[in-house]
Amino acid sequence: MATPTAVPRRSTPTRPAPQRVGVSVLVPVLNERRHLRGAIEQMLAQRYDGGLEVLAVDGLSSDGSREILEQLAAADPRVRVFDNPARRTPQALNIGLRHARGTWVARMDAHTHYPPDYLAQGVERLGRGDVVSVSGPQIAVGDGRWSRRVALALATPLGVGSASFRRTPHAETEVASGFTGLWRRDVLDAAGGWDAGWPNDQDTELAARLRSTGGRIVCLPTMAASYVPRDSLPALLRQYRRYGLYRVKTSHRHPETLRASQLAPVVLLATVLAAARGPLAVPARFGLGAYALLLVRTAAARHEGATARDRAALPLVYAAMHVGYGAGFLTGCLRWGPPLRATVAAARRITTPPDRSPSRASTGTHTGGEGTA
Repeated sequence: MATPTAVPRRSTPTRPAPQRVGVSVLVPVLNERRHLRGAIEQMLAQRYDGGLEVLAVDGLSSDGSREILEQLAAADPRVRVFDNPARRTPQALNIGLRHARGTWVARMDAHTHYPPDYLAQGVERLGRGDVVSVSGPQIAVGDGRWSRRVALALATPLGVGSASFRRTPHAETEVASGFTGLWRRDVLDAAGGWDAGWPNDQDTELAARLRSTGGRIVCLPTMAASYVPRDSLPALLRQYRRYGLYRVKTSHRHPETLRASQLAPVVLLATVLAAARGPLAVPARFGLGAYALLLVRTAAARHEGATARDRAALPLVYAAMHVGYGAGFLTGCLRWGPPLRATVAAARRITTPPDRSPSRASTGTHTGGEGTA
């Protein structure tokens, strides 16, 4: 995969580099001022004895994020800052990978909080040699009105579909893809890094390539990481539209990654269109009524810490997720063509008993990689 050259916009003070680097942490950044300083400081405070470096790759931020990164780099030689003129996540990760000095590589996001021994656990598990990638569950924790409501929705089956990495398992679980995570540097180099053609869904696409050569990917409950979801409905709608769009592209290249649950939002949107007029209008309207009832029942259920207003708003959150994803998927079908092979394979798996092989592992509706840096 292509790895663009990174040229810092302005020089940072020259400081001695760490003598030993075990883990290189790649951090895509684009306008993350609100959470950035605390996130980087938490990464630097990881309880890992092998030495670490943080490679922050900035997508030409305009909100003061770059200045924060420069300050952090001036204060700690373990922080290095690079430019990402393309402003996309896979390009940022490849720039970081190119400059990484560690044996192990971790991707960590600037709006996510990781447990203090995240790196140590990941390195220990990778060191056993039977897996190519390890990560933890992705737990949504809201810090704003709508962000909090999105987090509530993502704690229910209607919000996460079959995404196993969004649930905290009781023990190590093999998955098809994970949320951020760790790899051996040589494994990523051999795979060619992240594909720059995937502004979204790049983690799933990379994971599919690793699994195609026999690699195993596992999720450890003790590595659970919390992230802050979008804090407005329009932003949520756009995010899920991107998820649906690139899910089509990934399904063309890797048909085994498409899950039946990921087709449900597409069916919903088709039902909305059919309900407008035509011979299927009446049954389609009944279908929409059933969907509305499901939203209301799910919203009315007990949600820990939710106010009455939060529960009342949940149907809007679900609708934004499902409609956005379905619209993106249909747009992807127009751009790249319908993923027919993947759809047929997903339909067959509904009636086939599941197994625990990597190709059967769950990828869910959320597809990782938001294309924001």
